[in-house]
Amino acid sequence: MFGDNLERIVSAIEKNYEADEIFFTKPGRRFPSRRSIEWVIKELRRVMFPGYFGEEMLSPQTSPAYFIGETLMQIERVLRDQLILALAYTAPERDLAQGDPCDGVMPPGVCERASEVCNVFFDALPDVQRVLLTDVQALFEGDPAAGSKEEVIFTYPGLYAIYVHRIAHVLYEQGVPIIPRVMTELAHSDTGIDIGAGAQIGEYFFIDHGTGVVIGETTTIGNNVKIYQGVTLGALSTRGGQRLAGVKRHPTIEDNVTIYSNASVLGGETVIGEGSVIAGSTFVTFSVPPHSRVSVKEQEITVRRPDERD
Repeated sequence: MFGDNLERIVSAIEKNYEADEIFFTKPGRRFPSRRSIEWVIKELRRVMFPGYFGEEMLSPQTSPAYFIGETLMQIERVLRDQLILALAYTAPERDLAQGDPCDGVMPPGVCERASEVCNVFFDALPDVQRVLLTDVQALFEGDPAAGSKEEVIFTYPGLYAIYVHRIAHVLYEQGVPIIPRVMTELAHSDTGIDIGAGAQIGEYFFIDHGTGVVIGETTTIGNNVKIYQGVTLGALSTRGGQRLAGVKRHPTIEDNVTIYSNASVLGGETVIGEGSVIAGSTFVTFSVPPHSRVSVKEQEITVRRPDERD
């Protein structure tokens, strides 16, 4: 019976707690809330694309300023609280004892830094929105199945993953810990598209279908790039572990490149030149010059009719 074994099980788990790795929080600190970060993503999407994901009925003629301002104020309060938690969690241990009364006992300077990050983040939103509209245009123009730009905004998982990446990237660029990764992993869970928050992605970015796409943290992508499902822009090896942190491990994709499904482009020194096309199911670990065509040589397809014997 479970009750008879409970004491032994509790004792064994308690023993495991002696391992440093088991503790997901540090004394006096806690992680940001995934639920709150997800709320920020959803509410901010209402501002980026009004009328699609909320009940607001807006048009350029109805002066949407109140909706924008009120929604951003609510988002700022929640985001700032989560930034405080994330920044405090990674602050040096010696700073904890000194304390900062902005939100309970916090290391000094955390609240001021959270406010600075918020200022930069919200100042960046108009340009983030502008670039997202180029992504909408790229998806609409590049997909014959798209019935309208509205359909792209409302239904396409590729656009959602790009949207989350673009807002997470603003926080990543400011050195914010934890939260950018939470954001991109939420999008990954929802879409099957995994984009590292540190990836630098240009305008008019197109992800078609998207399932299984992986874009590594140090990838650089130019303008007007198209990638299809199953594409990996990854590292050649991560055996170096933490010694590789901050090192460019992922490829550079220049402007106007198309990479078809299930292709892998690997390595921090790999550059795919402007205007190149990478065929499906290729494995590329070397740079190619501009306007190249990369494909698998002598791939053979055999079709056997039902009436044929071996």
